[in-house]
Amino acid sequence: MAYQWIKSLHILFVMAWMAAAFYLPRILINLAEAGDEPAVRARLDLMGRRLYRFGHIMFGFALIFGLTLRLYFGIGGGWLHAKLTLVVILFISYILSGRMLKRYAAGGALPVVRTLRILNELPVFLLLAIIFLVIAKPF
Repeated sequence: MAYQWIKSLHILFVMAWMAAAFYLPRILINLAEAGDEPAVRARLDLMGRRLYRFGHIMFGFALIFGLTLRLYFGIGGGWLHAKLTLVVILFISYILSGRMLKRYAAGGALPVVRTLRILNELPVFLLLAIIFLVIAKPF
């Protein structure tokens, strides 16, 4: 029974983190397209900072419950190493989005909208690969 609870909590916090990982790049796109509307830019900046902080907390809880699954219940295999590699890439993408947000708040420029749109799609493809690895356990 403990296994099911821990796995459920891991999935819950992963879902919450993924919401942040999906939406943070979208906030960057909105900032880049906001033009000279200071109220809109200020609101988006605040939303982005709060979302970035929330995502870090959710990632931390997901990591704790994921490690618990690995250490106490022996979940593992080659698929897990591939999954964790993709999770690290996804986390790096999340961190880079947060750094772009911080640089923007400090007066720096954002990348062009086309680049931001490409970065916006990256988490979707990474998550798809992660889900496949978890379900199929191909190796």
